[in-house]
This record gives sequence, structure tokens and C-alpha cells, in this order.
Amino acid sequence: MAKKVQSKSNSKYSEDWIPVKDMQNGMIILDNNFYVTGVKVEPKNIFILDQQTQNNVIFNFRSFYNAIDYEFWLIVADRPVDIKLYLSQLQLEYEQASTQAIRKLIMQDIAKANDFASSSSNIVDTEYYLMFRDKNIEVVKKRIQSIIANLASMGINSRQTSNDDLKFLLQNFLNGEAGNDFGTVMSDV
Repeated sequence: MAKKVQSKSNSKYSEDWIPVKDMQNGMIILDNNFYVTGVKVEPKNIFILDQQTQNNVIFNFRSFYNAIDYEFWLIVADRPVDIKLYLSQLQLEYEQASTQAIRKLIMQDIAKANDFASSSSNIVDTEYYLMFRDKNIEVVKKRIQSIIANLASMGINSRQTSNDDLKFLLQNFLNGEAGNDFGTVMSDV
């Protein structure tokens, strides 16, 4: 065991310093047998809602966070995206549009996307995660179900983190976003 610790301390790679034993089923398994997992939360722009609804959402979030009786982390990560797929799908929709009015609206979206892409070198999709850890797999499963159910009761969509989400978060943390692969703006999920 001392040899493993010694080799980690002499390593020049930061990945060798983190205590990750395995990653499976949307969970990181640490060397100390803790499971690290959580949920990916779909963003919701509350600022387009009326003031009373905004206040209700904020109150519900406050109550939700205060009800959590274990250590958790809120993580916000920006994933670089390539909008070329989005633009090509808009172009297809433009060509298949049934009326001139629809074509005009799609062309406006294409122009906005092109303008946005040319004025910004860093196009990102902001992702939100609520993460936690525990040694008991049954506790982990119950917490995931509880978080997803509580968020759903507030009208917030979420799902358990995937292995890809966790790889992205680790890479983002270890490399400061350098070297992340581009994702897509649109998905079928």
C-alpha cells in the first residue's frame, strides 16, 4: 500500500492524485468506497415569470435546500458547444417550411445564431448539478429519487448524472475547461 501512495505522490499527472477507483452507473466510486453522484438539473429562467411566481420558485428552492440534511455541492459548469448542428437543422427547417411567414421567422433565427457565433468566441451551455456522497448504495439511490421528486414537484426537470456528466465535471475541475470536447446545442433526450 505504501508503494501506491508513494507512486501517486511522485506522479506528474493530477489525475493520479484524485482518489477515483471506478466510475459506473452515474457514480464515481472513490478509493475509500464512497459513492459520489447526484442529479443534473435542467435550467429554468424564472426571470421571464411574474414577480409572485418568481418569489414562489425562490421560496420552494430555499425550502428544498434547507430540507437536505446531508453535505451536498451545487456545481455550475460551462460546456463549450458548437452551434453548427443547430444552424444546419434550422437550414433544413427553412427549406421545408410551408409558408413564407415561417421561412421569415426561421431566417431571423439563423441570422441571430450567426450573429451570436461571430460576436462570441466562447459559446457555452451552462449545466447545473447537485452532487453528494455516501458509502451506502441504498442511501445514494434514495437520495437521488428524493432529489428528482422534490425538484419535479417544483416544476424543475432533473435526472441522475451519467458517466459522461461525471467525466466532464472531473475534466472541467482538473483542467479548468481546457481540452473539453464540444457538445451539441440540440439533443433528442
